[in-house]
Amino acid sequence: METKNRVLNRNEQKPIVWDAFFNENSKQKPLVIFCHGYKGFKDWGAWDLVSKAFKNADLFFVKFNFSHNGGTIENPMDFPDLEAFAENNYTKELDDLESLLNHLTSDENKYKNEIDLTNITVIGHSRGGGIALIKTAEDKRITKLITWASVSDFGKRTSTTGDIEQWKKDGVKYVLNGRTKQQMPHNYQFYLDFKDNESRLNIEASEKKIKIPHLIIHAIDDPSVNYSEAEVLHSWNSKSELFPIENSDHVFGAKHPWVLQTLPKPLEIVANKSIGFIA
Repeated sequence: METKNRVLNRNEQKPIVWDAFFNENSKQKPLVIFCHGYKGFKDWGAWDLVSKAFKNADLFFVKFNFSHNGGTIENPMDFPDLEAFAENNYTKELDDLESLLNHLTSDENKYKNEIDLTNITVIGHSRGGGIALIKTAEDKRITKLITWASVSDFGKRTSTTGDIEQWKKDGVKYVLNGRTKQQMPHNYQFYLDFKDNESRLNIEASEKKIKIPHLIIHAIDDPSVNYSEAEVLHSWNSKSELFPIENSDHVFGAKHPWVLQTLPKPLEIVANKSIGFIA
């Protein structure tokens, strides 16, 4: 079963678009929820092939778009809604993950009988790794955490830093998307939200609170998020496992669009290692 572009409607909040990949056999399977990163989306590159790998391992794999990632229900790929993108922030993403967890574990989820509610893993890539990590520290329903190329400090990311006074004065700053050539807007509310919730958004504090298994996967030569960030995450949690990937990059050899029917070798290693960690 591969069900794409399901819509989770929420009162007074933007809807969440999500996919589920699983073998429909009425057997309760471990639930895996995947969080994409900054300027990412659930259909990026080889994420569908990753989903199939988890499904083939008899896991219930869900990936979704954060509600303000710039996609829409009609077009969940790329960034047709830059106004929504401008209003995104870290706490909205944490709320989105909470909403999806609530839905998937509720009687409203038509596939609930396919899920083992005592076995829930969250995977986060890049910025999504930070979101997954913080939510794991907050939510006892999550039983395992996996981060792929995760950031270790939201306060040092380019979306949070820069000329703050100029940002405040202009009300917005722009970051070029090298692939789509769009100027991606960040309204000043992003910074205000971060400062208002700085203690909650402290990845170090969250990592030190985590008592469940945490697998940290990172490419040694990652040009976007330095490998040292994986090492520092590992240092904050003596029970975590650090798994380095050689000869790869921030997206483990994938790109968008991905036209091949097989995973790039580094991403295949990442998927297999993650599946083995869950099983």
